[in-house]
Amino acid sequence: MAARTETAEAPKYALEISRLFDAPPGLVFKLWTTPEHLVRWWGPKNFSSTTDIFEFREGGRYRHLIHGPDGLTYAMSGIFREIVEAKRIVFTFAWDDGDFQGRFETMVAVTMAAEGGRTRLTFRQEPFAVIETRDSHIEGWSECLDRLGVYLASL
Repeated sequence: MAARTETAEAPKYALEISRLFDAPPGLVFKLWTTPEHLVRWWGPKNFSSTTDIFEFREGGRYRHLIHGPDGLTYAMSGIFREIVEAKRIVFTFAWDDGDFQGRFETMVAVTMAAEGGRTRLTFRQEPFAVIETRDSHIEGWSECLDRLGVYLASL
């Protein structure tokens, strides 16, 4: 009888956040896809942001920087994988410390669906190997989406 080896796949965790915005999907999509709007809300509260690279097309790269109130700057980068006008944006995401070898990369999917004259935005980031890493992203992304809502209301 042949030996059989079974390996259990490590659990993978996803982060999902949903928000209902008082704006049509086209406008919400525009604020995700236009650097001059993106820098107005990207990042946690009390952070500012700049965009270093933004090639908004499938296969295009991006690199965003968030600047903390403590004076520290954090970079993130990735590649746009899927773009469906006013409906869906999928991109890779990794903290960018300049070392691209072995960096932890996730996939982010942002979907927008009309609900009356409003937009249901669903943000999903995965996979996270451990629940603690997933949970460490909840506050930052939640504050980012809160800031998007405030910015939308100001337009």
